[in-house]
Amino acid sequence: MKRILIFASGSGSNAENIIDFFWRRPAMSLQFEIFTNNKNAGVIDRARRLQIPCALIDKDQFNDESFLKAIGEVDLIVLAGFLWLVPDYLTKAFANKIINIHPALLPAYGGKGMYGDRVHKAVIENKEEQSGISIHYVNEKYDEGEMILQAHCKVEEGETPESLAGKIHKLEHAYFPIVIEQLIEE
Repeated sequence: MKRILIFASGSGSNAENIIDFFWRRPAMSLQFEIFTNNKNAGVIDRARRLQIPCALIDKDQFNDESFLKAIGEVDLIVLAGFLWLVPDYLTKAFANKIINIHPALLPAYGGKGMYGDRVHKAVIENKEEQSGISIHYVNEKYDEGEMILQAHCKVEEGETPESLAGKIHKLEHAYFPIVIEQLIEE
């Protein structure tokens, strides 16, 4: 059985989509656990409904190397809307086993503070013709790890952050589980 940890700070739609994707593939034996840094995150309710273990972590706990012992053996760590920088000790212990999804075509619109609607607003304000998602390995810097996959969508005239977010969510939900499946089958 492969063990996948999902780290999320928000609503958890990607976390739920990933879990649903693999539940539809009963031949794959996977164990999911969710960690969140936000006591009000929607991912907590989703985890409860899906009967997936969910733990609240604070910054001190996350940045302390003893967290390695607490999480134990892991096959893959998935950042699905997780807003903290992953500490060096984790990126070293799980080299090429931590992935992130970003709602833009990196390297553009990446880095600290660039997430969610902030990204979509910047893309629209800069009159970009396209946006998309980037799935990448995590290193010690925000959004600078080796690229795994990018998928594009057109930014239409009159696009709003909300309408662009809808397009981005469709791409995330379509591609993120497939990338995870490929990585755990390697």
